[in-house]
Amino acid sequence: GSLGILMAFVWMKTIYGPKDHPSISSSELQYIREGGALVDLESGGATRQASQVNTLACIKELLSNRMLLGVYIGQYCITTLTYFFLTWFPVYLVQERHMTILKAGFVASLPAIAGFLGGVAGGWLSDRLAKRGYSLSVSRKVPIVIGMMMSMSMIACNYIQADMLVVAVMSLAFFGKGVGALGWAVVSDTSPKEAGGLSGALFNTFGNTAGITTPIVIGYIVEATGSFAGALVFVGANAALAIACYLFVVGDIKRVKLVKSLNQ
Repeated sequence: GSLGILMAFVWMKTIYGPKDHPSISSSELQYIREGGALVDLESGGATRQASQVNTLACIKELLSNRMLLGVYIGQYCITTLTYFFLTWFPVYLVQERHMTILKAGFVASLPAIAGFLGGVAGGWLSDRLAKRGYSLSVSRKVPIVIGMMMSMSMIACNYIQADMLVVAVMSLAFFGKGVGALGWAVVSDTSPKEAGGLSGALFNTFGNTAGITTPIVIGYIVEATGSFAGALVFVGANAALAIACYLFVVGDIKRVKLVKSLNQ
């Protein structure tokens, strides 16, 4: 908590809006504005701009867009992996692998570290592909698909006896989850200029719904079967569904233009 408060002061001293940044040039500000950024968000003009969107109609329009719906559902599936590691993975180590609570607490941190490294690697790979001239769709989807395929490796833990190898595979799975966690980049690429916040809110809603369903579903699976084998298959299946969403539902990644929900 103290570190969080300290970082808040660091944030206030170092983070600026585009218009207020001490080193920004007028040409850079114009470039940012033309790219769709809401550089006037805190001004009165931004308030008038936001009122151009009918909120309920916009939600309906966003949810009826196949590409965005695929992104939202994909985020739910990807976040399912996160909440497995946050909630049930330590229990898995203690109950299924018979580790002590102390040892499980240490071991459970290793996949989290791998996930952090995977997040950096996924962003780097996406940018690298874009700089080499690949389309936005390719540069975003390739890391997501590769990452989710790596995450599916956790199912192999059902057939592995050595604890250290299980931890290695789980670390690989969470590393893959990090590589594929490009959802916010995709939201930035696809959200309508007039409703970036609303699109991000729907994206977050779908994703964090996994925080409700994942612990419950896994709990029922473990209770019904007496083991985590089915739970690992469930989590791996969500990774596979995320791949299916991005390959067969999302289509070309491009910015959505609102049609029905803009107030005239």
